[in-house]
Amino acid sequence: MSILTLLPHHDNNLLEQQQQKSWQQFSQRQHPKSYQALTSQQLKHFKLAITLSDFILTSALQAPELVIELFVSKSVYQEQTPEYACLIQALLENCQSEEQLHRLLRRFRLQQMVNIAIADLVLNIPLEYSLERLSLLADALIQGSLHWLTEFCQDKWGTPMSKSGEPQSLLVYGMGKLGGKELNFSSDIDLIFVYPHSGETQGCRRNLDNQQFFTRLAQKLIASLHQQTADGFVYRVDMRLRPFGDSGPLVLTFSAMEDYYQEQGRDWERYAMLKARVIPPILKLSTNEPSINEEQSYHQQLSTLLKPFVYRRYIDFSVIDSLRKMKSMISQEVRRKQLVNNIKLGAGGIREIEFIVQVFQLIRGGRVKELQQRNLLTVLPELVTSGEIEEESKIVLENAYCFLRRVENILQALADKQTQTLPDNALDKQRLLYVLNIDCWDSFMQILQGHMDGVHEKFEELIGIEGPNNQAEDQHWSVLWNSRWNNEESIAWIEQELVKQNSSEWKSDTVWHLLADFRDDVGKRSIGSRGRQVLDKLIQDLFAIFN
Repeated sequence: MSILTLLPHHDNNLLEQQQQKSWQQFSQRQHPKSYQALTSQQLKHFKLAITLSDFILTSALQAPELVIELFVSKSVYQEQTPEYACLIQALLENCQSEEQLHRLLRRFRLQQMVNIAIADLVLNIPLEYSLERLSLLADALIQGSLHWLTEFCQDKWGTPMSKSGEPQSLLVYGMGKLGGKELNFSSDIDLIFVYPHSGETQGCRRNLDNQQFFTRLAQKLIASLHQQTADGFVYRVDMRLRPFGDSGPLVLTFSAMEDYYQEQGRDWERYAMLKARVIPPILKLSTNEPSINEEQSYHQQLSTLLKPFVYRRYIDFSVIDSLRKMKSMISQEVRRKQLVNNIKLGAGGIREIEFIVQVFQLIRGGRVKELQQRNLLTVLPELVTSGEIEEESKIVLENAYCFLRRVENILQALADKQTQTLPDNALDKQRLLYVLNIDCWDSFMQILQGHMDGVHEKFEELIGIEGPNNQAEDQHWSVLWNSRWNNEESIAWIEQELVKQNSSEWKSDTVWHLLADFRDDVGKRSIGSRGRQVLDKLIQDLFAIFN
C-alpha cells in the first residue's frame, strides 16, 4: 500500500505517479545495500520525502549516504533540536584546508536541511521548532566557519590586538529573520561585521593592521558560505545592510559603527536594526583569542552602543513620517508588481504583518522595554499588554503569520528555492495540499485569502488608510529614490512612469543610471541625518521635471 493513501485527499494520482518516478530514479542509481538497512516504516517515510520534495530527491541522489544515515540513526525522528554547535565542532576538528572546510560545511548543511525538510513535510513538526532549527543551524555554520578561519588567519598573519594589548575578534551581526531566530527554509542571510578596537596583529614576521586582518577574514568567511562549489553553497550572503552599503568598508570598529549610526543613520536602518543580533560564539576559543567572558562583554558593549539609535526615549514624529513613506512604498510595490499570488509581498502578506509589529516597536519601544525584542511572535502579545493593539488584532495577525510562514517553508522546501509565490503547476499544488492536509486547491485558497484579507484590514486600520495626498505621493517619483529595487526593476518602473507622462524624450535606462550613480555617491558622503532630510526634499523637486 502506498503511504500516500494514509491521508484523506480527493486526488493523489499525481503524487502516486511522482512517487513511482522518484523511487525509480533513486533505486536505479543506488545499490540496494544503500537502503536495505531501513525498516519498512523508514522506507515509506523516505519514499514520501523524495516524492514531496525535489530538493530531498536531489540531495539523496547527490549524497545518499548522508540522507539514508538520517533514517538509520533515527536522527530524523528526534523531537529535540540537534546540538548543531557540537556537531560542527566535531566535524571541523581535523579540517586541514579551506577547500576541505567548504566541502564539510556544504555536506553538513545538506544533511541537516534534508533533516529539517523531512520533519516539515513528512513528520509535521510545529512551525516554531522548524524556524528555531533553521536559525540555530545558520548560527552554528556561521560561527563554526568563523572559528576555523580565525585560527587559520592567525597562523598566517598573527593575532589582532588592541593598542592596549587585548586580543580582538570579529563579531557577526545577523540581521532580519536570522536576527529574530525566525529564518525561513531557503533564505539569504544578511550580515554585518564589526570588531572592538583598532590596532595591529602580533606574533608573525610582518604585522597587519586590524582592519586589514579582519577584512581578509570576513572575505574568507563570506566565501566559505556563499561560494558555489561542486557541493553547492551554504547560504547566499547579503552585505548591503552594513553602513554605507556596498560602497562602505566590509568591517568596522565599534566606534566607527557608533559614529555612523549617530551621524548618518537613516530611519530605514533603524527599522533594519530592530532584529539585529550578534551571533554568539559557540566554540571554545584558543588562548590567542578573547575569553568567552570577554566575548560576551563585547556583545553587550555593542548592543549598548546601538540601542539608543534604534529605540528613542521620546516619540519621534519624523520617524512617523518616514514610516508612512515606507508604508506607501509597500503599497506601491504591491500595485506595481500585481502581487496577487505572493504570500510575502502581496496585500495582507507576511511583510505587512512584520511592518505592523515593527512600526509599534520603533515608535513605542524606547519607553516600553518589553517591545525591545527581535522575534515577532514574542512581541505580538506584548503589544496587547502595552495597549498598542487589541487582543482580537493580535489573534488575526498571529494566526495569519503562522499559516503564511508554514506555507512559505513548504514552498521553499520543495526545491530549496527562495520563493513566496504560490505554485502554478498541478504537482506542486498537490504537494502543498498534502502537507497541509487540505482537500482541494479552492479550499486552500479560501483559507489563504481569509488570512490575507484579515491582515490587510488590520494593516489599514492600524497603520492608516492612505488619503488622497498620500496616494499622490505614492505615485511620486520619490518612491524610486527610496527603493531598494535592482536595476531591471527600477528601469521597468521608470519606463512605466514615462509612458504615463508622455515623456518620450527621456530614456529610462539613462535616467536610472544617473539617479543610481548620484545616490551611490551621496551614500559615501557624511551629510548627516538633517542633510539627508533636506536632500530628500530636493529630490522631490528634481523629479518634478518629469511631471
